[in-house]
This record gives sequence, structure tokens and C-alpha cells, in this order.
Amino acid sequence: MILDRLRLTRTTAVCGPCPVDEVWDRYLRPGRWPEWSPQIRSVTYPAGTLRPGTGGVVHGPGGLRLGFRVLDVDPAGPVRAWSWAVTAAGVRLELRHTVEATPSGTRTGLVVRGPAPVVLLYLPVARLALRRLVG
Repeated sequence: MILDRLRLTRTTAVCGPCPVDEVWDRYLRPGRWPEWSPQIRSVTYPAGTLRPGTGGVVHGPGGLRLGFRVLDVDPAGPVRAWSWAVTAAGVRLELRHTVEATPSGTRTGLVVRGPAPVVLLYLPVARLALRRLVG
């Protein structure tokens, strides 16, 4: 597929006043994702918290369904991180999220890897969600 040859990686980060433990909890519990991510209506996930190797479905606007698989979760250290792969209509994005305390709240980072057009369209939406996550 031509999209597979046009792969791109982009990074973004957002800081906000929300405490680091709260931000991490908002990530760790998929049931909380709709609280801060306006593009997510609900999440179907078999566990209460993220676990490597598990998968689920993100439900978006207009009946959009995106399958996902959690790749890793690292809650230890000064920078907590988790990553996942999201697939829809044969298009796969890989996303790595980081969370770290700052003197005034939390910094969250995102690395997105996938087909260039999809990455570029997704980044503004992701930045909005991240601002709400740490706000």
C-alpha cells in the first residue's frame, strides 16, 4: 500500500497544572479517556487499567471504531510511559505517551508514527486532547 511507504514520525509535548498522578491515572484507565479526549466517545476494554498485550476498541464520532493493542506500560521512574498501536481500515498508527512531573504540574509527550497524511491530520486533534489531559 502506498501509505506504508509514506511513513512519518512526529513528536509533541504539552505542559499543564494537573498533578502527575492524576494525569497518569487518566491515561492508565481507558474508561476515563472520554473525560479529556473529545474525539473519544467511549472505550471497550477488558480490564480497568492498561496492560501490555491487551486490546480494545476506541469508539469515535459517527460510529468510528478503532481497534488498539497496548504494547507496553512503564509506570516506574521519573518519566512514566506507555505505548499502543491503533488500527482502522488497514492503517496503523503507533503512539508512545510519556508523563513527567514539572514544578508547576505535568508535562506529557507524544510520539506518533504512521502514514504521513494520517499523522499530520491527527496531530492537531492530539494536541487538543493533551491540553485537556494536563489542564
